[in-house]
Amino acid sequence: MDQELLKSVSRSFYLSLRFLPEAVREPLGLAYVLARASDTLADASTAPLAARLDALDAFRGALEFTASSSEWRTLAAQCASLPCEHVGEARLLTQIEPLLRVYHGLGAELRRELHAVLDTIIAGQRGDLVRFGYASENAPQALLTAGDTVAYTYAVAGCVGEFWTRVCAMQLPEFACRPVAELVELGRHFGQGLQLVNILRDLPADLRAGRCYLPLEELSAAGLSVADLLMHPERSRAVIGRWLAQAGAWLDEGAVYVEGIRGVRLRFSVALPRRLGQATLALLKQKPALESPMRLRVGRGTVFACMMSSLLEAKVFSNFSRNSPSTTVF
Repeated sequence: MDQELLKSVSRSFYLSLRFLPEAVREPLGLAYVLARASDTLADASTAPLAARLDALDAFRGALEFTASSSEWRTLAAQCASLPCEHVGEARLLTQIEPLLRVYHGLGAELRRELHAVLDTIIAGQRGDLVRFGYASENAPQALLTAGDTVAYTYAVAGCVGEFWTRVCAMQLPEFACRPVAELVELGRHFGQGLQLVNILRDLPADLRAGRCYLPLEELSAAGLSVADLLMHPERSRAVIGRWLAQAGAWLDEGAVYVEGIRGVRLRFSVALPRRLGQATLALLKQKPALESPMRLRVGRGTVFACMMSSLLEAKVFSNFSRNSPSTTVF
């Protein structure tokens, strides 16, 4: 895995991944960059909607076990034709063919796991495009029910928590000190919590793009329209507060997940995103994103503090002599 490529399209995940045991670092990193590539295709907002849908369909097809190298090249050409302003993501799209070559070179069992999670993610991205493809700030669209919001968090991130757990169980047989089935459920909710934090943080930008991931049924029950969220953000505090509480509950399951796995490196890789998620959640509780003039984001100092707290949580210091090679991550 090209570490510079990964670093250019990731922030917290890159920090976690480089600390992982080697046996899981490659498949988890590969899954991440492929998912990030499909997300980049979906977000190529200046490209026609039909072109983005076609690219996602081609991506999905290229992941099939029966896909040929000619299909990889066709996808690579489609990726090259789509506009991308982010330098790291633009470079990522130029690497689609070699990434697919690595993917198709995996063992069958690992490839099945990657295919399952990527297929779920791409299906969610495609559904998002169909739902919001023609939305705008003046003509916003919203998810209809709370169940739709929960389903979206699963398609984007909850499935990743399940995948992460299954890959670790496959590659690191002694990693679990709880039943794997229980860890799969905890991992699913943990991933959903991280995604829900992202949704709540990104509310202003999404609304200006015409996308609302808060359920319309809850807004209507509170006497709100989607437009009211930007025009009268203080009126949305009760609705947002319920989802902040849900995000906190799901992140708490991440703490149980950390306790249920073995290995300093693995525990750290899970503890860090949870603590970063909690830090972002704390900011959102202090000042809701809709009422802040700037995009809320944890600073470098907080990131460093989260890293140190995660090291302590993973018991790195108490295992220093036995795990000294892992301390070179910093």
